[in-house]
Parts: sequence; C-alpha cells; structure tokens
Amino acid sequence: MTTDAHIESTTIGQLPGWRVRTPHGSALVARQGAQLLSYTPAGGRPLVWLSEQARLAPGAPARGGVPVCWPWFAVYDRNPQAVRDSVAAPPGAASHGWVRQADWQLAGQCAEAGAAGLEFTFTAGPGHAPGWRHHALLTLGMRFGQDIALTLSVRNLGAQPFTTALALHTYLAISDSRRIEIHGLQGCDYLDMARGWTRHRQAGPVALDGETDRLYLDTLAPVTVHDPGWSRKVRLQATGSRSTVVWNPGPAKAARLDDFADDEWQRMVCVETARVLDDALAVGPGETATVAVTIDARP
Repeated sequence: MTTDAHIESTTIGQLPGWRVRTPHGSALVARQGAQLLSYTPAGGRPLVWLSEQARLAPGAPARGGVPVCWPWFAVYDRNPQAVRDSVAAPPGAASHGWVRQADWQLAGQCAEAGAAGLEFTFTAGPGHAPGWRHHALLTLGMRFGQDIALTLSVRNLGAQPFTTALALHTYLAISDSRRIEIHGLQGCDYLDMARGWTRHRQAGPVALDGETDRLYLDTLAPVTVHDPGWSRKVRLQATGSRSTVVWNPGPAKAARLDDFADDEWQRMVCVETARVLDDALAVGPGETATVAVTIDARP
C-alpha cells in the first residue's frame, strides 16, 4: 500500500536510528536513548534543535533533541529523599540518570496517510545499574503528524513501590534567544537552579537574560514560545506533569561546553516537561504513570 509517510533505517553519526518523513515534516530518531534528535516542519525552520557539535556516538549523551531523563533529574543529590531511597546512585553519578545513554528496543512503527509513529521500550530490572533494585518497564511513543506527540510511560513490574523523577528534555530551535518570550508560566513559583535554587515568582512572560535554569512548579497551562524573528509561536501542551524546566546556558556557560558551539545559545531554548521534586513519580506494584507532551508551531 502506498503512503505519503515513510520511516527508514539510517545511521546518524555513529548511532543507528531512523529517518521519519511525513507531509508535515521530517525527523531523525536515534535508538540510543530512544531520542528524537531533530525535527523540521515541511518548508519551515527547524523546530527541535540539535547542536552542530553534538556527540553522536555510543555511550555519549547527544546535545539536543528530546533526551529522556530517568530515574533522576539533574544532579542526583538535588532529588528528593523518596527518589534517592529508590535509586541509590554512586558518587559522581551523571546528571539526568542513565536511560538517555542506553539502547532501547524498537517495539513498533507505523506510517499512514499523514502521520508516522515509533514506539520504544526499555526494561530496567534489578541490578541493571548500581543501586537499582526494582523492575520497571519504560515505553516511549512518538507520533509525527500535524504536531509532534511524545508519550512516556513508566510501569512497575516489581513487588515494591518506587519513586523516580523524569523529564522530556526538549530543545527547541529559535531565531534568537535574546528576543523570544515564553508565555504560560506567569504567576508560577520557580526555583532558580543557576542561582542557588532560590525561590521566586514569575511576573509576566519569561525573557532570557544570561544563563537561565529554572524549575517552574505547579504548571498546568500550555507553554508558548513567542518567536518574532521567525514569526511563529511554538506551543507545548503537557499532560500528567506539573513541572516545567526552562534552560539556556547563556554565552559564558556555552563557551565551557565542549558539545555546544560558542554562539549556539542564541539559537535554542529548552522547555522541558518534567516530574520532579514533590511532583516525582510514585509508582506502586502493577501501576503505570504516564507523561506526555504535544508540540506544534503556528504563525
């Protein structure tokens, strides 16, 4: 049967993966981390950003796309006690957990008239990583149509409850980080992770000024990035999440990152759908917790 959506195997740098094409756009997806690496709408500007210096090699985190952060978020020691009780990480453990650098299994794919989808699974049994004694099944679904839909589920296959943090760490492509505004977070409290985790309240839209690393709490409204340089608005609608992270390294930190060109901070912003701190996932035996986000761009 003919279709105007296509999925083909490919190699991205040194990573096995897939190229997905639909009438609405094209994506690159890596098996490692089940990571959406990039997405460009048909005839438009890039939407999901990938660094030109990203390390696309086995075992290396790829800078850009939508990495999956699990079973903890950011620096391990900043996670709540319930997460640290469930996941005993060794000293110096990498930020954002270990699934973003692991190979996932392709569980299914489909291409139809106007859309295409991929589904990945990852099984973390007892002893999979140091300090991990539970049995979890992660499922990540991607659907590319008029918008991008990402759905991440965590199922507890074991006999004991566990608590984990997670994030869909979405890197968005933008015209100029100094000119954008981020709407939908007005009135929300946030923790300024770049400045000692101090607590503040957002007044008006978010504007980026130097290094920005903020964890917004109790976020329920859609978040929209207004980009006047590209005359578009990028909308993210999350479900199953009350935490949103906004990140941009600014010029000084970008210059210190070896997988990030010095001026690329101007061309990206992260708006991340998360379950962290008091919003972390508590998953009982046999239960499944699901977080999802849809992303679209419009004039």
